[in-house]
Amino acid sequence: MSADIALVDDDRNILTSVTISLENEGFKVRTYPDGASALEALAEKPADLAVLDIKMPRMDGMELLRRLRQSTDMPVIFLTSKDEEIDEVLGLKMGADDYIAKPFSQRLLIERIRAILRRVAAVKKPRKDDDEDQVLVRGNLTLDPLRHIVKWRDKGINLTVTEFLILQALAARPGHVKSRDQLMDAAYADDIYVDDRTIDSHIKRLRKKFRAVDEEFSSIETLYGVGYRYSDG
Repeated sequence: MSADIALVDDDRNILTSVTISLENEGFKVRTYPDGASALEALAEKPADLAVLDIKMPRMDGMELLRRLRQSTDMPVIFLTSKDEEIDEVLGLKMGADDYIAKPFSQRLLIERIRAILRRVAAVKKPRKDDDEDQVLVRGNLTLDPLRHIVKWRDKGINLTVTEFLILQALAARPGHVKSRDQLMDAAYADDIYVDDRTIDSHIKRLRKKFRAVDEEFSSIETLYGVGYRYSDG
């Protein structure tokens, strides 16, 4: 069965264009022009995943997420402006699964939706013995790609899909330097362009999240003019 996607945004151009793109990829789409109408419908019948704009009339995306989390663990992707980093951090703590900054690539949104749905499906499946072989352990770090679980010294850390993919690319080969281009390839589809500053911002947020549970975290190292590497020493 195709996944049921709820799209909540007060911009009708976004509702129309994203709906067309998602339906072309085989998704079913339910659209809502504001948080209040979405809350009523989604509380009664959650979608498989919701894409929420943060700034909306009547009820913004943050309040909508807070209320939805009282009754459902439905995955959520936020659409946000680039100047809303504080909202990003708060949203992730409240249970958002990922962020995409406006203006955004619809191909990127589709890839992120698919990645989160795969993660949700993996969590629901009974764990097999060979699943254990895919868990990556690097010193104090544990990465479970199938279930999108990240732990540092046994403390869970909530990462977006993009952050997870960047960390996985670095931790896969400790000590080996990854250029920004290589990290872009790991985290984004081939037809999506992001600049160097985007990768730098993700690295900054990764460090911030790890230092929230360990002030001495220093395993992601910068080699100026070259790239980044992971050290498990």
